Amino acid sequence: MKISTLGAPVALLAAGALALSACATNETANPGTGSTGSTTTSTLAGKGASSMSAAQQKWIADYQSAHSGVTINYSPDGSGAGREAFISGAVQYAGSDRPFKDEELGAGKFAGCTTESSALNLPVYVSPIAVIFNVEGVEELKLDPETLAGIFAGTITKWNDAKIAATNPDAKLPDANITAVHRSDDSGTTNNFTDYLNQAAPSVWTEAASDTFPTTFGGEAAKGTSAVVDAVTTGTNTIGYADASAAKELSHAQLKVGTKWLSPTAEATAKILDESSLVAGRPENDLALKLNRLSKDAYPAVLVSYALVCQTYKDSAAADLVKGFIGYAASAEGQKAAAEAAGSAPLSTAWQAKVATAVASIK
Repeated sequence: MKISTLGAPVALLAAGALALSACATNETANPGTGSTGSTTTSTLAGKGASSMSAAQQKWIADYQSAHSGVTINYSPDGSGAGREAFISGAVQYAGSDRPFKDEELGAGKFAGCTTESSALNLPVYVSPIAVIFNVEGVEELKLDPETLAGIFAGTITKWNDAKIAATNPDAKLPDANITAVHRSDDSGTTNNFTDYLNQAAPSVWTEAASDTFPTTFGGEAAKGTSAVVDAVTTGTNTIGYADASAAKELSHAQLKVGTKWLSPTAEATAKILDESSLVAGRPENDLALKLNRLSKDAYPAVLVSYALVCQTYKDSAAADLVKGFIGYAASAEGQKAAAEAAGSAPLSTAWQAKVATAVASIK
């Protein structure tokens, strides 16, 4: 099933994507804050999740349009690369499709933060992970959790397998090998996808959620979102997973949720945040989430991308830039812009307020 309502084409997600920098010269009101644009020359560097590239490009263009002296660069090299760059102080913020784990946090662990400061995980981008496929003669595909897990675990290897046929009785499934494409790099998208498989089909997907796809399960590996999409597009009888914004031209499988079959739409995705909880034991301003993927109403293969920032920066100018830019991204205006550009699910008013409070605490 092809979904055509997930935003504008994402041309920037070509293989080997370079750092994103949208430059503008006009000065207007600051989106999301109502203050006038700044004329002070300053640069903000970010790196991380390729899933949110389209949203980052839009946010950057909007923010720079309002602040003629500000330059923002975001390099979509993957969540793992973003976290590493933020830890080393190479960038002032990172984009990650999973929050920092408890053991990764703590005062003095982040080069750009003061010695007494840790990092904050702030959700700014919520999007469905589409199960994309390219199978000769098959336009629509329905997969229950156990069957999907079996495909990526390598225990279901043929497209005409009885378990696939059971939920697709009218499809002309070929007697052909399945090529399951997964990420080769350290990926938050993989973490979210494997978390869904483990929660929804634990008897089949016995591995815990992980940034790295289990190599023992086989399949074809591709680095980055765009490479996965390209491998599925150009391959034969392929299936993979990717942020829905990057794969609008491919067919998307429907996933079974209770008695329903749900497609990866923003509407079906947005419900999951309200049914999930904050990770226990975190500081007041940390908004890391433990996602509940067993909801009866929400599309379950969802990624929540975080802006990883310092609670207190060594450089006060960097703190001001981060507060302004991330504040805009999480605002009503920023969320609407991302939804239009990438088809993401906007944060609710309540969640916008929570992130705004956390952003305001940054020093």
